[in-house]
Amino acid sequence: MHILYINNSGSGFADRIEVADGLTVRTLFEQKMSGKPADYLIRVNRQPASADQVLQEGDRVSITPTKIEGAH
Repeated sequence: MHILYINNSGSGFADRIEVADGLTVRTLFEQKMSGKPADYLIRVNRQPASADQVLQEGDRVSITPTKIEGAH
């Protein structure tokens, strides 16, 4: 299945990616990001997502850091 993956970390990017059926938000984060999920705002279709939420065809997943490097 395909989802839109938006990574707002660093320079950021958006891309349609293919993922396995039944993939959870937690597993996608572990595959694509380093660090702790608590340091990021993770949304699916513009709504806050739980770690065990199963992704569906066409979902829009955005991952945004809650703290910008260099900021005090």
